Amino acid sequence: MTVLAREIMTPSVKAVPQSWTMDQFTRFLTDHEITGSPVSDSEGRIIGIATLKDVAEFRWSSSRPSDAERQLTPEEQKEARRLRMFIFEEMSKLPVEVRDIMTPIVVSVTEDTPVRDIADLMMEEHLHRIFVTHEGEITGIITTYDMLKLISNNDLARRCLT
Repeated sequence: MTVLAREIMTPSVKAVPQSWTMDQFTRFLTDHEITGSPVSDSEGRIIGIATLKDVAEFRWSSSRPSDAERQLTPEEQKEARRLRMFIFEEMSKLPVEVRDIMTPIVVSVTEDTPVRDIADLMMEEHLHRIFVTHEGEITGIITTYDMLKLISNNDLARRCLT
């Protein structure tokens, strides 16, 4: 018997508002011991996903030189670095919101999707999280952790082999 999405999904989806600051978001992830969360709009609809990787990439890209900057003379690079640091310091005074760092793509499967298909999709798209829907509404989430349960649970593992 095939294992379906509904059998391994986490039914409680913890979504964060797109208007939260990056600091609120990272505190939320830490408090819930998770590495990513769906992002909702003001009506509560899921509009994207944000992760610790998004936070790290934002911080990293804000402080490192661009490819174009590397082609400048040493004096121009020094001035560009000074301007970048000034801009970064000024930007840090403004709260960066989740909407600024999230990925605005919602990939989902239905509750009846076989986990083999989910695994294929997650591998093809390099996803660590995928939403589960029923009649167009998000009812759960499947993470790489949920997929690992298939290996550790003997009954589910046997069912995946058939």
